[in-house]
Amino acid sequence: MTQCDRRMNRASGVLDELDKMQFYRVHSPVIPMSTATDSERKQPAWTSPGAQRSDISPLDLDDYRSSIKLDQPFLAPPPAPAAVAQRLALVDQLLAYWSAEHGSTSAGALSSYHDKRQLLRAWLTTRGPEPLPDAFHDALDRLLQREALDRGRIDMADLPRLPDDWLGLGCDPSPTAILWQGDITTLNTDAIVNAANAQMLGCFQPFHACIDNAIHSAAGPRVREDCAQIMQRQGGVEGTGWAKVTRAYNLPSRYILHTVGPIVGSDRLRPEHEHALADCYRSCLDLASRVAGIRSIAFCAISTGVFGFPREPAARVALRTIGEWLAAHPGAIEVIVLNVFSQDDFQIYQRLLLDE
Repeated sequence: MTQCDRRMNRASGVLDELDKMQFYRVHSPVIPMSTATDSERKQPAWTSPGAQRSDISPLDLDDYRSSIKLDQPFLAPPPAPAAVAQRLALVDQLLAYWSAEHGSTSAGALSSYHDKRQLLRAWLTTRGPEPLPDAFHDALDRLLQREALDRGRIDMADLPRLPDDWLGLGCDPSPTAILWQGDITTLNTDAIVNAANAQMLGCFQPFHACIDNAIHSAAGPRVREDCAQIMQRQGGVEGTGWAKVTRAYNLPSRYILHTVGPIVGSDRLRPEHEHALADCYRSCLDLASRVAGIRSIAFCAISTGVFGFPREPAARVALRTIGEWLAAHPGAIEVIVLNVFSQDDFQIYQRLLLDE
């Protein structure tokens, strides 16, 4: 049995416990999790009043920034101890809250730290944005702070820069640009960009390998709570190409810019897809320029995951749009990080930058 097989078997065991605890009956979509497609699994069961409306205008930053305390720095607690035994006690404490909430003792069927931690992550992934007690948040924040230390923090100062005037922008001063392959949840930038779905509540499929899931899991459920407040105020789903901002909580970055990219899927790439993707980049930059604490942004490759936007055309749109925006707003943003996950994406950006 390969290591991958063993991981899958252990994940299946955790999901079996979720079924016993009736997570899916309470929190999942009507579509059974075992038969849902990737796009369906990303949709939440919880929706705010009017959440399916699409005939609305985007909610302005000033209409929600105070309600989510955007300008109030998040004071992270001390990290949990490194020792597994002490972390296990913390996870047991957090699972006890869930067991009490659901009237279940099934969590006791799992014994290892790994399995219990996976169960906790799966529960938080499937749980709606109903507010959690402060004591729960405080304990979970300690655990997430420890895990952030374990993952490591990537400082922008340690990353190689692209050449000055990297896109021939002619800006003075020229913004610094970095092309970096790695885990965006480890980047110490002012803001990172999350490729969200239209419900703006994160991914609801346990262990799904999308950036939305990774960011929400590492930042903690406060992000989902903030997004729910924004969506309730907006009164409908987030439009393609719009953007919202929340604090990043337990991430090294201070803010998360959430944007909904176009879905290409099996369709042929059309000009409207490219226009919508360009809107994502512009909306994030426009929004960031209104938050005093954002001078550096790490962009993921928006829409190139489960939304199916072809990688090279997406990279062309990203470079062109970012370049045009920076030229029109000199000095507004000091550092741009082009964050990619795969080696193929890295090589695509390298080639396009050399061609500029």
